[in-house]
Amino acid sequence: MTKKNDTTLPVLTHILSWLTGFLGPLIILLATKDKNAKNHARLALNWQFSMLIYVVISMILMFVFIGFLTLFALAVMNIIFCIVAAVKAGNGILWKYPMSIPFFKQQ
Repeated sequence: MTKKNDTTLPVLTHILSWLTGFLGPLIILLATKDKNAKNHARLALNWQFSMLIYVVISMILMFVFIGFLTLFALAVMNIIFCIVAAVKAGNGILWKYPMSIPFFKQQ
């Protein structure tokens, strides 16, 4: 398999983002020289930082009891989105997470 078709690191990036939050994609972004893996790490970081903002908003909304529902919905969305992104990365597709705020631009 050639280096251009290797999808192991991009798939690992999205799985790590689900398991470790923003730390896994950040380490991959800083440690690798592979442009494709860096782009996937940027997408995963955008989603995880967006999730962090959404979780803080949900915790504030817990005072009016809506936050419990939104926090549960965010947890489910995080699992689903990370799995979809990992599958797309395995197929060589750069998938943008829905609802993610673009903190890092793709190169």
